[in-house]
Amino acid sequence: MMKTLQSQLEIYLVGGAVRDQLLGLEVKDRDWVVVGSTPQHMLAQGYRQVGQDFPVFLHPQTQEEYALARTERKCGHGYQGFAVDFTPDISLEQDLLRRDLTINAIAQRLDGELIDPYHGLQDLQNRTLRHVSAAFAEDPLRVLRVARFHARFAHLGFKIAAETLQLMQQITQSGELDHLTPERVWLETEKALKTTSPQVYFQSLRDCGALARLFPEVDALFGIPNPPQHHPEIDSGIHTLMVLEQAAKLTDDQPDAASIRFAALCHDLGKARTPAENYPHHYGHEQLGVQPTIELCHRLKVPNHYQQLAVLCCRYHSHIHRIQVLKPSTIVRLFDSLDVWRKPQNLNALLTVCLADTRGRLGFEHSDYPQAHLARQFYQRAVAVDVQAIIVAGYQKQQIREQLTLQRIKAIAAKR
Repeated sequence: MMKTLQSQLEIYLVGGAVRDQLLGLEVKDRDWVVVGSTPQHMLAQGYRQVGQDFPVFLHPQTQEEYALARTERKCGHGYQGFAVDFTPDISLEQDLLRRDLTINAIAQRLDGELIDPYHGLQDLQNRTLRHVSAAFAEDPLRVLRVARFHARFAHLGFKIAAETLQLMQQITQSGELDHLTPERVWLETEKALKTTSPQVYFQSLRDCGALARLFPEVDALFGIPNPPQHHPEIDSGIHTLMVLEQAAKLTDDQPDAASIRFAALCHDLGKARTPAENYPHHYGHEQLGVQPTIELCHRLKVPNHYQQLAVLCCRYHSHIHRIQVLKPSTIVRLFDSLDVWRKPQNLNALLTVCLADTRGRLGFEHSDYPQAHLARQFYQRAVAVDVQAIIVAGYQKQQIREQLTLQRIKAIAAKR
């Protein structure tokens, strides 16, 4: 049945599936383009229509997406300001021309033959991210997409072509980025946080000026000095991206990787708000970083669990760095603030960010972090306190809390 349906249509595999296949990467989703057809014809063949802006159809057997070949014409602001034409006379080359990068504009026939009108194969070989046409500048979302692709493929040696970066700079200077919705900015950012090199995403945005527009709290860190004896890289912005790089290495394949990496990005935002007369020291930057973290999250409508972890890491990372000298009572209060009794993953996430913070410095990339072992040791002692024994002792509710805290403090203090 599938063969019969496809034999009646001019169908090509396109986009990421072709690109990743050529790069030897796992192909997770396959998208198809159909040339010379109409919505009515697709429906008659048994496909089911989805999508509102332009016709996309689900194959009756595979449920993979098939889109009619189309062109787009700029008619308004933002990434939604386009008029779409999907008449049957639209050619495959016209459809590929509207795509963002040449490496995403390669098509493959059902027999395996590649169609590459815009030299995507050469750019794949040269590890170059290059725009297909000048129409690239009409869609501000492409600034984020190129930065994300750079983050995804940087470990393979990919670079952004100079002329493409120039177009990204022009889009930023035009003000078109202001028309992107917070949800779409966050969607691209979250995808970037899940890549192999998320720090490259933010560096690419900075290279074209978009970081200051979309993430001013992060951009403000660049140029803020740190004490050179502790931070040979000196610059707080550079340090932040180094921390994010280390966090990515420490969370490879973890289900909560993106939220930990986002917390790593935000952990030092307060350094941009400490008094300049105290430089290169940043006394109180932990608390000062809470507000810009919340502002960033609210503006981009970042999910609550991302914000909660980012705030915790911002506020308490220095506590972990100094845990050897903290009083047992302070450690218990820290554990209470982290809600480790109900959410032990909060402590693990904070320790990961702190290790990344330690290693995210020039020359410290392989440093040990004994504070993490000590924090886990203290937690194990505290969590081992028999809560039930305190409850059955007949204390009142407030007394139970007091006794529990006291016993946890004693447990941490023991053998110290």
